[in-house]
Amino acid sequence: RSKGIPAMGSGNVYPIPLEEILVDPFNIPPEWKRMYALDVGWNRTAVLWAAVDPNSDTIYIYDEHYQGEALPSVHAAAIRARGPNLWGVIDPASRGRSQIDGVSLMQSYKNLGLNIFPAKNEVEGGISNTTQRLSTGKIKVFRHLMNFQKEYMIYRRDEKGRIIKESDHLMDCLRYIVNNLNRARSTVSSTTGVYNGTK
Repeated sequence: RSKGIPAMGSGNVYPIPLEEILVDPFNIPPEWKRMYALDVGWNRTAVLWAAVDPNSDTIYIYDEHYQGEALPSVHAAAIRARGPNLWGVIDPASRGRSQIDGVSLMQSYKNLGLNIFPAKNEVEGGISNTTQRLSTGKIKVFRHLMNFQKEYMIYRRDEKGRIIKESDHLMDCLRYIVNNLNRARSTVSSTTGVYNGTK
């Protein structure tokens, strides 16, 4: 609360206390598989980066991008800066959203050099799988990701059990990651052993 984050209430989608999932940042081993998830919108575009510990099957959310009112080129540059060879997934609705001259947002990001695929976007099943991972310690989040923390604490259902679609962009990204772990890949070249990603 000292950081301006509201206390968790009974309507929260994820009942696991925030402090239980936060960890101090560390250098991720280069051989771990990584991916990112992108949720697009003019008012807010959000990205989460994840790495998977192959020994414990734990997902570590290690970076975020959170910016509004910017063109895809701005967001794509931020994504490439964190590792140009990573694969990512994007909100599948982006395939039908026209931006410039009828080009879909997903195609726009592909044209900007991203290796990106439409996300499997099962909502309740994804939330259930995410809750299971959170409750068993299989998702950890680097402590400096403040936008993630703020969204996590206010991600709620209304009195009818419906998810309140406000300030939930990074929460959507988290679900995309859990739903699409098959897109995670190592950035270490199998032929040269060279690490091509970011720490």
